[in-house]
Amino acid sequence: MSTAPAPEPRAPKPVLVFDDPLDQQTSDDTDRGWGERTDGDSAADLKRFLDEKPPHHI
Repeated sequence: MSTAPAPEPRAPKPVLVFDDPLDQQTSDDTDRGWGERTDGDSAADLKRFLDEKPPHHI
């Protein structure tokens, strides 16, 4: 007589969440999500401006 192998534990099923998605802050709601740098250095800001300036603004 053979014995059946022990069943492997199953991954839990995903849970439905009925929260309001507009109550949660997303990454683009923050300055960090828009690529803002938080160092606050004015020289770095000027360098970034000059690096990212389109060619027609020269």
